[in-house]
Amino acid sequence: MANVLLFHHAQGLTSGMDAFADVLRGAGHTVTVPDLYDGHTFAHLDDGVAYAQELGLEEIEEAGVRIAGRFPPEMVYIGFSLGVLCAQRLAQTRPGARGAVLVSACMPLGTYADSWPEGVPVQIHGMDADPIFVEEGDLSAAENLVEATGEAELILYPGSSHLFADIALADYDESAAPALTARVLELLTAIDAA
Repeated sequence: MANVLLFHHAQGLTSGMDAFADVLRGAGHTVTVPDLYDGHTFAHLDDGVAYAQELGLEEIEEAGVRIAGRFPPEMVYIGFSLGVLCAQRLAQTRPGARGAVLVSACMPLGTYADSWPEGVPVQIHGMDADPIFVEEGDLSAAENLVEATGEAELILYPGSSHLFADIALADYDESAAPALTARVLELLTAIDAA
């Protein structure tokens, strides 16, 4: 089974993030969900983003790297929105990565490395009308990543919610979230079989 490091979004380590991790655990995978916010959660995305900026995005990334250093390198990195900073950086720069899932965000190639590592499959999930994902450049970065490597797959869902896969939030989408979870489980099964 896969070993997964799951990084939460800007609203913190919500019960929805724990619930997602529990689904993966239920399929037999080992999932660690570090709390990058030291127990703080936020009811509104803007408040969570403000807190992340207060902490410093670089410091959040560095915390993710330090946490990953406690685990063997053969990990699958999953990030939701803000957590993509950690997940994508680790997948692109830490040798041994087995896969990555980037939800509602994607950094441009060149941010962490000029190319995606060979043999590391990556899924990018987002909503096709999410103003954050579409208008802030994440969708373009995801499309460029798919064009640059055969390892990447972009999965778009109809809708405008940003944190659509967190069952604890108002943005939760009852159609897209289970579809995302199913795709992630398929990826983990394929990684485990490889």
